Amino acid sequence: MMTGSFPMNGGYGTYSYAKNSQYQREASNVVKEMINKAITEKFDVKNKIATSRTIRIADLGCSVGPNTFIAMQNVIAVVEKKYYSQVLPSEKLEFQVFFNDHISNDFNTLFTSLPVDRQYFVTGVPGSFYELLFPSSSLHFVHSAYALHWLSKVPEKLLDKNSPAWNKGKIHYIGASDEVRNAYAAQFEKDMENFLNARSKEIIAGGMMVLIMVGLLDDFQPSETSTGVTFNFLESSLMDMVNGGLINGAQVDLFNFPIYVACPKEMTMLI
Repeated sequence: MMTGSFPMNGGYGTYSYAKNSQYQREASNVVKEMINKAITEKFDVKNKIATSRTIRIADLGCSVGPNTFIAMQNVIAVVEKKYYSQVLPSEKLEFQVFFNDHISNDFNTLFTSLPVDRQYFVTGVPGSFYELLFPSSSLHFVHSAYALHWLSKVPEKLLDKNSPAWNKGKIHYIGASDEVRNAYAAQFEKDMENFLNARSKEIIAGGMMVLIMVGLLDDFQPSETSTGVTFNFLESSLMDMVNGGLINGAQVDLFNFPIYVACPKEMTMLI
């Protein structure tokens, strides 16, 4: 499966992800207690840990930090607390964390900014999380935050001038025709099916997966969201540039954001 590559800006510059990911960090903090509660109540530390007492954790769509380091340390702290309170306090656990993102992700920045006091082994896993990334039954815990709204690619129908979903003059499904939105929804459905099938093979029986996703309330219009407003402003600005002769209109016609925001009904159906 051919996938697009949409990595976040690397490095530590003004427009880098490291300097512009406070929103994602705060949003993750909102659900932190929910994750802690799920691990405490449902993660089986007694029967699902190999004799090596090594917990293998993957963060899919890790980008360059620091958010991924904060999330992984939180997961490890809660798992350790549960293990030492319920199993053998004298038996030390080991953790191996797999940081995954696109091949073109800035892994150099990721690794050079690793916490010096981390208490886990580190492995980088480049590749699309819409495909298999790990051996069968090799992961105990999978985490992904604010990554699954990125599609594997722009829906092909949007680029076909003979298709009802040809998205001329627009850059997203917000404010576009039903055919365009349906093409986005179909691509999201295909991507999620691939994602869930891959994880079902990689995670051990009784393992856990936590997905933090951008969401849309059921029956809520995308144009009413902050994302919708942003896309509409950007689309309008690009068309102003076309009208001013600064860029070619054909360039806008071929440009579509590979982003889809699902609602709870859709996710329930897909799962």
